[in-house]
Amino acid sequence: MNIRKKRMMRNVSAAILTAGILLCGEALFAQDNLQIQRKGKASVKISLNAYSFTKPLLDKVRGRGAGMSLFELMDWSAKNGFDAVDLTGYFFPGYPAVPSDEFINEIKKHAFKLGLDISGTGVRNDFADPDPVKRAADVKHVKEWIDVAVKLGAPVIRIFAGPIPAGYENKRAEIEAYMAASMKECADYGKLRGVLIGVQNHGDFLKTADETISLVKRVNSDWFGVIVDSGYFITEDPYVDIEKTMPYAVNFQLKLSAFGAASPIKIDLPRIMKIVEKTGYRGYLPIETLSPQGGNKNKKNTPNAADKAAYDPYTVVPAFLKEVKAAQLAQFGD
Repeated sequence: MNIRKKRMMRNVSAAILTAGILLCGEALFAQDNLQIQRKGKASVKISLNAYSFTKPLLDKVRGRGAGMSLFELMDWSAKNGFDAVDLTGYFFPGYPAVPSDEFINEIKKHAFKLGLDISGTGVRNDFADPDPVKRAADVKHVKEWIDVAVKLGAPVIRIFAGPIPAGYENKRAEIEAYMAASMKECADYGKLRGVLIGVQNHGDFLKTADETISLVKRVNSDWFGVIVDSGYFITEDPYVDIEKTMPYAVNFQLKLSAFGAASPIKIDLPRIMKIVEKTGYRGYLPIETLSPQGGNKNKKNTPNAADKAAYDPYTVVPAFLKEVKAAQLAQFGD
């Protein structure tokens, strides 16, 4: 081989190597960009997720007795020392239809007068559904509630991935691809309107940190992140998964147990607070308590009706809040 050919081959090889390095660098940079770079020390505010009061709230909107209105929920939250409320869409009158501007404005005014932030809202959806028509309808639904979030002043809207549909058990990559496309459309609209989209790991398509992060990277939007549900990582040590997803966290769900609502093992609040501090999280820690039956997806182990009736949010939530605040104080001080 003559000298000229050798030089040409070396130049081509160098060009290929340089291009590969650049591409890898761009890919790594894009992935790093999805991790939220927070400044300052870790800091949290305690919020109440409305889902903790599902029965009284649904009783109200469905006309089943006195129940509890969203306004009464906010009053209760203020009296019990919460910093914020997370107002799930299900409990707005007429859901899934969007509430009137008048109703939204009254909610927003009431929260402000009570000194409460509105830390987020959320909707029902299923982006694991293989039917593109149904997914398109859910995208439309999310966009409508992004507009509601804007009016409420809620910075984040929670969405779900959805359960793996029958017949798709071995088609995870296919599901993730069409799911991510739907979520990207939501994130693009969220960017336009100034609302972050958070997908909640919910023991469905998203059972682990790796599965959740894979989806975040597939969506690839800095307006998209994770609602870290501390009770729905279906793994041997959920705390490992919680910590792993925290750099992508846009909000949180603080549960009574890291092993599911039916588990008697109480959540390790000191460990949670250490994870929060270690990862530099600055944001809300919404409490979401569930009845053992309502939070158990394993129907074979579902507690009986007496267990469900025993769940009383008016006593469970304040007791849990006291424990959360004690752990917060121990980790962060005043």
